[in-house]
Amino acid sequence: MINETLILQQLHDSKLREQAFTAIVREYQEPLYWQIRRIVLYHDDANDVLQNTFIKAWSAIDAFRGESKLITWLLRIAINEALNFLEKESNKIRISEAENNVVSQLQSDPYFDGNELELKFQEVISKLPKKQQIVFNMKYFQELKYEEISQILGTSVGALKTSYHIAVQKIISFFEKLD
Repeated sequence: MINETLILQQLHDSKLREQAFTAIVREYQEPLYWQIRRIVLYHDDANDVLQNTFIKAWSAIDAFRGESKLITWLLRIAINEALNFLEKESNKIRISEAENNVVSQLQSDPYFDGNELELKFQEVISKLPKKQQIVFNMKYFQELKYEEISQILGTSVGALKTSYHIAVQKIISFFEKLD
């Protein structure tokens, strides 16, 4: 675990800036990758978005005022980058076609090691509205608190709780229909 205060001080020292940012990348690349991956689905796409996230963070690090945790700021950048990526991709292919093929996409991904139940779980998540997907992934997989998600997404805690509850109900309903 990095000392965030020390890292932020080092970022303002030209001699230590690159070393400090390298520590940030090392510390946060995995949780950022998995948040991005749950949005864009493909490993290669997630890596591209992650790289763009760190490029954007590097160029804007002087604007970070420390009013939130560093991970919160980085997650906001990562989610925005992932959504921008999806928007660009939607111009190339229809999103509904991609959602319908989520199982085949994951099965063909060499980095996916889930079983049939995990495939069904990912399929139902992919059918949720994008905001519900993001809120569900952040709460369920990353175990973030609603207050943290609120800071990242700029949405009220009440709206987040509602989105999460509705997403959970849709997922439960999907699996009840399978029985």
